[in-house]
Amino acid sequence: MLLYMSNANREGRSMSLHSVSVAGVVVREDGHVLVIKRADNGAWEAPGGVLELDERPEEGACREVLEETGIRVETERLTGVYKNMKRGVVALVFRCRPIGGEERTSDESVEVRWFTREEIQSHMVEAYAVRVLDALDAMGPQVRAHDGRRLLIAGPSAF
Repeated sequence: MLLYMSNANREGRSMSLHSVSVAGVVVREDGHVLVIKRADNGAWEAPGGVLELDERPEEGACREVLEETGIRVETERLTGVYKNMKRGVVALVFRCRPIGGEERTSDESVEVRWFTREEIQSHMVEAYAVRVLDALDAMGPQVRAHDGRRLLIAGPSAF
């Protein structure tokens, strides 16, 4: 559950705090990408979740992928930073490669699959599909904002 957090600055004004999440876009040698069908809303997404206070972002991405899919990974590089403007969540997304394990579901995932690029575009909401497509397109880290479903800022579309 995401909680809204705030604190007051010296002038007594409330300043919001952001939640930081991490996700791993796991790409096999054949180009297929590991995705989960989330238990809470049925949406297809790259595995990920809240970054713990005591872990590095890369470690968090590896932990989340393992917890949600059973697949052990190594991060290769940061591929994007994404902000959900409605919820105040900033997500750091890493391209990863699988190094072991076997697919399995968890409390957070009801299905685990390897999608093609076409399946990503047809099965995932734009705000989450773009994270995967950015990781596949090796153009350097992207910075994007969305409302939970659609991208909000102008620029090149992944679709």
